Parts: sequence; structure tokens; C-alpha cells
Amino acid sequence: MATTPKLATTVPTSRPALEAADILTPQELAKRLKVPLSWVYKQTARRGPDCMPVLRCGMYLRFSWPEVCAWLRSQK
Repeated sequence: MATTPKLATTVPTSRPALEAADILTPQELAKRLKVPLSWVYKQTARRGPDCMPVLRCGMYLRFSWPEVCAWLRSQK
């Protein structure tokens, strides 16, 4: 009698798990970066490999603070 292989219950990812405190709204991100809210929205409108990382949740934008920090470091 053949048995079926068990599937993994977790999917390995290259990114660490997101913590709730690391997820920011556009307003929170602008405040942390000390920039106008309009600058945050302008950066999210850009496309391409150098664009700011954004999590799009339907009509809402959210930002991962560690990913934004990494993006900022790469903009030197």
C-alpha cells in the first residue's frame, strides 16, 4: 500500500517574518523619516528596481520598516 508524502506545513522564505510593529502607514513612515507625506506617495508611484518597497493591501499602502531601511541604505 503506497503512502502519500506529507506536505510541509510552512513555506520557507528568504525574508524574516514581519512583526506588527514593523508595518507602517504612509503617515507613520513620513513621520519616522521626517519627510512630507507627499514625498512618501511620490516614492510609491515610482516603478522599477530602485523604487521604495511598499505593501499594497487593496487601496491601502503599508510599509515594512526593515525593508524601507534597507532601501534607504541602497540609495547612497
